[in-house]
Amino acid sequence: MKTSSLLRKTLPAAALVALLAAAPLAQVAAQDAGAMQKPTSNQTVPDKAADGWITTKVKSELATTKGIKSGDLSVNTTDGVVTITGTAATSGEKAKIEAIAKKVKGVKSVDAGGVTVSDNAK
Repeated sequence: MKTSSLLRKTLPAAALVALLAAAPLAQVAAQDAGAMQKPTSNQTVPDKAADGWITTKVKSELATTKGIKSGDLSVNTTDGVVTITGTAATSGEKAKIEAIAKKVKGVKSVDAGGVTVSDNAK
C-alpha cells in the first residue's frame, strides 16, 4: 500500500518535470524548422569570402582617403557588386566615393544610389 501511495504522489511530479524539460526542446525544434525555410544564397564559400574581402578593402580605402567621412557610409558586396549607402557632404565627395570603390580589385560594379548628399555642405 505504501508503494501505491508513493507512486500516486510522485507520478504527477514526474510528469510535470518531463513537461518542463521538453519545453526548451520544442523551441529549438521550432527554430530549426524556421531556419530551414529561409532562402539560401547561391554564393559559394569562396564567393562569400571574396565579397567580404572586397567590402573590407573598399571600407579601408574610403577610411584612408582625405575628404571622405567614411563613418557616414555603409558598404555591402554581393557577387562583386558593391552597394554603398549613407551620406556624403557634397556631390563631388559622392563621385569620389564611387571612383574609389571602382578601383578595388574584384569589384564588378558600384551602386552608390543609396548615398545621399547632405544639405549641410561644410
